[in-house]
Amino acid sequence: MKKAALHNLGCKVNAYETEAMQQRLKENGYVIVPFTEEADVYIINTCTVTNIADRKSRQMLHRAKKRNPNAIVVAAGCYVQTAKETCEADESVDIIIGNNRKKDIIQILEEYQAKKKNTDTIIDINHTKEYEDMPVTQMENHTRAYIKIQDGCNQFCTYCVIPYARGRVRSRDAESIKMEVQKLAEAGFKEIVLTGIHLSSYGIDKEETCTLLTLIKQLHTIAGIERIRLGSLEPKIITEDFVKSISSLQKVCPHFHLSLQSGSDTVLKRMNRRYTSEEYEKGCQILRKYYKNPAITTDIITGFPGETEEEFQETYAFAKRIAFYDMHIFKYSRREGTKAAAMEQQIPEQTKTERSDQLLTLAEKLSEEYRKRFIGQEMDILIEETETIEGEQYQVGHTCEYIKVAVKEKENLCGKIIRVRLKERIKERMEIIYGDVLYLI
Repeated sequence: MKKAALHNLGCKVNAYETEAMQQRLKENGYVIVPFTEEADVYIINTCTVTNIADRKSRQMLHRAKKRNPNAIVVAAGCYVQTAKETCEADESVDIIIGNNRKKDIIQILEEYQAKKKNTDTIIDINHTKEYEDMPVTQMENHTRAYIKIQDGCNQFCTYCVIPYARGRVRSRDAESIKMEVQKLAEAGFKEIVLTGIHLSSYGIDKEETCTLLTLIKQLHTIAGIERIRLGSLEPKIITEDFVKSISSLQKVCPHFHLSLQSGSDTVLKRMNRRYTSEEYEKGCQILRKYYKNPAITTDIITGFPGETEEEFQETYAFAKRIAFYDMHIFKYSRREGTKAAAMEQQIPEQTKTERSDQLLTLAEKLSEEYRKRFIGQEMDILIEETETIEGEQYQVGHTCEYIKVAVKEKENLCGKIIRVRLKERIKERMEIIYGDVLYLI
């Protein structure tokens, strides 16, 4: 009986594809073991979003070969797609699999084992219109399921290499998505999260009737699914018509991750982000018009080439004015092969760190203020796991806004939605609110 171990690096799309490969391995008789154990096959789903991600990918490949020199080590994904020659020359790597070929993992392994020679498993990702459909019907987490509905990106932000690793926008067939969600609902999943490389572009490569909005409406009718959460969105999709429509769908969570990157229009222009801070703010206003206290979260890059102190202060003031629930702060990382890497006035690391620290402090303050608004309210919680907090056992889950809540209850509530009254924040874990259980829904 052959053993396989998988390790994922990078985004939610990568995580989904890792689950899909794992499912195919199981269906073909492989026993899945932890990556820390000895296995016959190691699969590393790599990432290339930064130079650091490249390095981590190489480290994991070398670690796998060191753990078992006789194992087949498979390098898959974005790093492989952008660094084919490097991977081919790496003695730790036996098989390389680019994007759009992960669904063929079993066939590729069988061919290698028969010939002891790697086949060409990297396509020209920039000239394909094929969406790699690899449905997942089993997941380790039995409460929330990530559903990949789209791949590729046409944006070409100046700091990003992903369009070269993932290719152009390719949308998954709506019927395939609905079938997967139906099976996950039958398996007991209550919440789905729609994800993609550039989620807002879903359907632009198909007929006009196929849009993200029409897909959401179709998934809303599937029995058993209680929550539909959206992955990262581009600000321009947040229009009056879009928000008015989704606000009428009770299953759609009022949790919106709108990627900002900078609150300075001059920096946004250098980034090629294709919107202004004014347009972004208008989107937030529309969300708050149709939802009471929606959770608006974002990403911000600090220290982008040429970012002046004035531009940074514009970003800081903008973030404070929008009052985000959560902000993911990234220090700009110079990525070889991008336009930004060749820009003049690269920012010193110390300055990046200082600016990042300021935004992290603001993020913590804004997040605390947002959570405070809900104390005393009755909220629905999807229980996901048990967790030890300050030496005591709690059952923990999230509200629709993705506020983390802990309850004390002897009955195992995992996978159930319960109504609780949010009581107070847990002192040692300020991001968690304690709730009194009222009843099961």
